[in-house]
Amino acid sequence: MLHGIKPHATKLAALGVAMIAALSAASTAQQPAAAQDTVIQAGRLLADPANGRVLNEQSILVRGGRIVSITAGYSAPGGATIVNLRDSFVLPGLIDSHVHLTSEQGPDSRLNTFLKTSADEAIDGAGYALKTLNAGFTTVADLGGDAQAVLALRNGVARGVIPGPRIVASAGAISIHGGHGDANGMPRELADVLRSPGVCSGADDCRRAVRERVRDGADIIKVLATGGVLSQTAAGLAQQFSDEELKAIVEAAHSMGRKVTAHAHGVDGINSFLRAGGDSIEHGSFADAESAKLFKEKGAWLIPTLLAGDFVLRESDKPNSFLSPEQQKKAREAGPRLLDMARRMRLAGVKIAFGTDTGVSAHGDNAQEFALLVKAGFSPMEAIRTATVGAAEHLELSAEIGSITAGKAADIIAVKGDPTSNVRLLETVSFVMKGGKVYKQ
Repeated sequence: MLHGIKPHATKLAALGVAMIAALSAASTAQQPAAAQDTVIQAGRLLADPANGRVLNEQSILVRGGRIVSITAGYSAPGGATIVNLRDSFVLPGLIDSHVHLTSEQGPDSRLNTFLKTSADEAIDGAGYALKTLNAGFTTVADLGGDAQAVLALRNGVARGVIPGPRIVASAGAISIHGGHGDANGMPRELADVLRSPGVCSGADDCRRAVRERVRDGADIIKVLATGGVLSQTAAGLAQQFSDEELKAIVEAAHSMGRKVTAHAHGVDGINSFLRAGGDSIEHGSFADAESAKLFKEKGAWLIPTLLAGDFVLRESDKPNSFLSPEQQKKAREAGPRLLDMARRMRLAGVKIAFGTDTGVSAHGDNAQEFALLVKAGFSPMEAIRTATVGAAEHLELSAEIGSITAGKAADIIAVKGDPTSNVRLLETVSFVMKGGKVYKQ
């Protein structure tokens, strides 16, 4: 739903100066302790949500940022740092498959398109990344926004100089001219300056746009297959790319080793993208029985972003809403459909991964998606699977994250109480470890 558009004339020097200042401060504040063993004593442990087994009184040995072993009982080997979570419920770090870390919707969103530079957004993103990590989300996919800002943030987190979740980044998105990701709602002379290089028309031009996203450093390709709620246009929510263009985008992404995901509301865009061999759908508001069949036939994933639909629907009903009339109309069309769509797709056996479109809603509130999944018919354990083993598989990171298993990254969180009975407990995470380093306790 959210797609940031920023000037490409942003001065790299300004970005570099701002990022160096931020990284220097973060580095000073986040110096890691000397490498040593850490033992987490877990009162209750959901190590692998795939099997759903909850174990009592377990010890997790962490060394060099990775999980070494899980043993019964509370061990306390000499020289190890002991983390006492005997009164807590421990589970893998959460994964949000759809965020926008460098911005957040509000009354100033449209003005910020003109006022904020890539450097400004990168600094904002550093703050939002820390909020996200402290909320228990140790991995996210950032799908859109300003490419320079997002990629700088991704790289800073990967180097360990910015605290935040590991980031899978799309480096912008692919849109048609005049579509959801174009510079809409402004004079033509400004649109020409602010237009993203991901805007294309025709199969060959769209191949060019995909290849440039890969060149710039994209981990995944995002295509805006249909209209969207938050673009400043009354172009609706139906398919915007032609079938030929979608096929070219998918082929170009796959030929360069990238998965491709589609922002898609209208059923025509959903089904055309899936027929073209696309890997996943974000939102999926108007998905139908044919969509479910295509999802299963193609092995594609659905990321329903229920929180985004809930947020824009509530915002559109406010008498002083910051949404424009065009945005409010589309919010009322798409928002109410998401819960029922997710319910139907679950019953049809479609693979579903957790994603919120956070940045539409507030950063740090990502876990509110769990209650909406339960409202759509998921059990709490099923909802937890979407944000752990499911999202890890969707992002092709199952060998690294998604469960507390020997050899994987030590991404571990804890809450008070039992989230398999009350999933809303995940909205208040009391402990966060990412890569063996404790960020919240």
